[in-house]
Amino acid sequence: RMPVAVPAADRWQRSSAAFSLSFLALVFSVTAFSSSYWCEGTRKVAKPFCTGQSKGDNCIRFNSPDANNSNAVQYVWETGDDKFIDRKFHAGIWYSCEESISEEGEKCRSFIGLTPASDRGVLWLSIVAELLYIILLLIGAILMSVEMCYYSTVIDGLKINAFSAVVTVLAGLLGMVAHMMYTTVFQMTVNLGPEDWRPHTWDYGWSYCLAWTSFACCMAAAVTTINKYTKTILEFKHKRKMLERSLKLKYKFPDH
Repeated sequence: RMPVAVPAADRWQRSSAAFSLSFLALVFSVTAFSSSYWCEGTRKVAKPFCTGQSKGDNCIRFNSPDANNSNAVQYVWETGDDKFIDRKFHAGIWYSCEESISEEGEKCRSFIGLTPASDRGVLWLSIVAELLYIILLLIGAILMSVEMCYYSTVIDGLKINAFSAVVTVLAGLLGMVAHMMYTTVFQMTVNLGPEDWRPHTWDYGWSYCLAWTSFACCMAAAVTTINKYTKTILEFKHKRKMLERSLKLKYKFPDH
């Protein structure tokens, strides 16, 4: 068998495009997985009583001239919605944080602990799927980088190319399932979670968008890799056919 050469520059260009998409998907997924901005919103929190010299709209004031006197009758001016204040919160896979009323900064707690017991198993499945998604993306990116720098034979390059395509497609499927499971768990936590956590208004945050952008890059990398594999096979078969035809003409082989 005579080796058939596929243009190295064209092959490297396709490989680099797939590797770049896979690397972007890996960076986006790690960033989203470690952040707590998958969902953002506000919570209605009861105002604390004003103490000392504290004034403003963040606490409940009294009309008593001596608020520290326990014998004095204290009348609250705020009624209805005036007793509550909106506090921003953000939640991710690992923890949920909200603005603190009495002091600066945020107060965070484990999101796993906030999840209803009946949905905690689904959340753990989502976490495991996210971890596998990241691991497979890393394996796929490594295989693509090896294939980019591996120029010995076309056949060996195709083997690596095929394996990286399978790994990347599997990673994309796991990522899609993981994101959908987390979405379901969060919505159930909003409805059935602790009373002191349930949000008044909420929407998906930048981490959630980044996670789905990672999935889109992963699938684009898979499509690019499969397209490169198919195109290389077709080029290989076409050049082999042309070589056989030229040999037949040269040595006048019979058509049979």
